[in-house]
Amino acid sequence: MPDAPQIPELPSKLRAPEPVIVVGMLIWAVATLVVWIAGVGSDRALTICLVGLGVGVLGTTIVLVQKAAVRRGSRGAQEGLDVP
Repeated sequence: MPDAPQIPELPSKLRAPEPVIVVGMLIWAVATLVVWIAGVGSDRALTICLVGLGVGVLGTTIVLVQKAAVRRGSRGAQEGLDVP
């Protein structure tokens, strides 16, 4: 059986979770402002927007904690994170 071709690794720009989290949080922030200032939707819409922002904060916290674990050399740290 011939050797399987090597699949190149994705560039670090495409593997970084931070830009995705930041863009998502910005979109939720804009949606929150539109719902709050313009009064579009109901109280439920504002709640959903605030929860979206909270999920972004949670995602940011998880990424920061994992990167700190990688820097420390923790055995339970996520693999594949590029840490400067």
